Parts: sequence; structure tokens; C-alpha cells
Amino acid sequence: MTRDHVGVLAAITSSAIGGIAGGATRFVIHATDPVTLGVFRFGTGFLILLPIALIMKSRWPRGRDWIAVVLLGVLFFFAFSVLFNLAYSFTTAARGALTLSTMPLTTMLVGAALGVEKITARKTAGVLVAVAGVFFALGLGLANAPAGAWRGELLMLAATMCMSLYNVWSRPFITRSDPLAFLTAGMGAAALGLLAWALVIHGFEAAAQFGPSQWLAIAYLGVIGSAGAFILWVFALSRTSPTRTAITITVNPVFASIVGALAIGEGIGLNLIAGLAAVVAGIWIATT
Repeated sequence: MTRDHVGVLAAITSSAIGGIAGGATRFVIHATDPVTLGVFRFGTGFLILLPIALIMKSRWPRGRDWIAVVLLGVLFFFAFSVLFNLAYSFTTAARGALTLSTMPLTTMLVGAALGVEKITARKTAGVLVAVAGVFFALGLGLANAPAGAWRGELLMLAATMCMSLYNVWSRPFITRSDPLAFLTAGMGAAALGLLAWALVIHGFEAAAQFGPSQWLAIAYLGVIGSAGAFILWVFALSRTSPTRTAITITVNPVFASIVGALAIGEGIGLNLIAGLAAVVAGIWIATT
């Protein structure tokens, strides 16, 4: 297995975890607010990752790289997090994840515009096949959108752009430190900002009303959906190109729709299996 293949496999696993996280976010967001949920998710992730990074004596960013790493952390774990969580207060798990799945296109275009990665015919074909698979899997089953769902989808598009920029800009800083230290530093900076905002708006008061199911969803988001998913994601970015990493996000809607159907009763059609096959084919085309 080549370095690229290892990176793509890590990204696929991260995207699957992220899809479940999308469903969990949709389940819990109405019991809290986007900022406080971000604190629970990324604050927990930071508290898990920091001692691991220290024990493993990870190579931390140096000099001016700290500025870039902190700003990238704020871009992703602060801006993306708030937009992502807020989007799910308006739209369903499947629709939100479907919008997020356009990220391979935006990442490819941003990478080409910034001169980081060349657009090739094979990558383009793979991205288009994978995205078409998502639309086939979910599009026909999403006619009954909740009122105001378009607001959630616009917010998710903005979140997608944040993540695309993070994908493209991160790689040199990851390689100059290491994935774990890079992730921990950025997540910690963003979690601190989210915490300050949550305290100002008294966001933690709602936590007193959480039931066992809400705490279980938050535990998943913090431990697996944050620490687990994002260490795999930055590891993938260190091993393969931004577009090859980003295309695996098309796995995300499939898992989000399954969680949405099981936990919240959001329906999805039987075309899911055929769409998943197209997603797998698209990833294979773009990464081989």
C-alpha cells in the first residue's frame, strides 16, 4: 500500500466518523447552541489530544508557523464548527451532509487557484462521479425538506469553503511539525475562543437540561467525532493531496443519512446503496 493509499484510507475512515457526527449534531443541536456544542466537541478533543501529544513528544510548530497554525485552527475548529452546527439547526442530517459533500469540488478549485495542486482529468472525473453518486443516493429522497432548510444549506456551503481552505493551506505546516501537534495546537486555540464566546452567552446553562441521550451524543462528538476523526483527517492531508483527501467526504452523507433515519426518523430511499457504489467508484477513479 502506497503513501497515497494510506492517506486516502485514513480520510475515508474520518469521513465516515464525520457522517455519524453530523447525525449526532442534528440530534443534539436543538438542546443547546452552535457555540457551546463546539466547546463540548473540540474542548473535549483538545483535552484528549494534548496529553497524547506530550507523551509522544510530538514536534510542535516553530517560530512564525505558530501564527499560521492558530489561524488555521480558528478557521476550521471555530468558524467551520459554528457554521456546521448552526446549519443543522435548519436542515436535516442528510441534506446538510449532501451540501458538505461538494467540498471535493471546492477544494480542487481552491487548490488550483492557489497553485497548490493541478487539476487533472482523472481527478475531475472521480470527483464528479462521487458527487453524482451522493445526489443519486440522497437527492430523490429529500423532497420533503423542513421549512427554511435553504438557510442551513447556505451555512453549510460557507462551512465547506472554510474546510476547503484549511485542506489546501494546512499541508506545509503539518509536514514542518507533525499531524498530532498541528491538530492539537489549532484545536486548542479554537476551543479557547469558543469557550470565551459560550461563557459570554451563558451557553452552558442549557446543559442542565440534557438527558442521557444528549450526553451520549456529545460524548461521541468529543471523543470520536473530534479527537478520532480529525487526527485521521490531518494524517491523511500529510500523506496525500488535498483533493484526494477531500473526495472521501462523499462518504459522509451516507452515514449521516443512516444516523438521521435511525435517531430522528429522517427518511431516505433505497437508492442509497446504488449511490454508495458510485461514491466508491469515484474515490477509486480519483485516487488510482
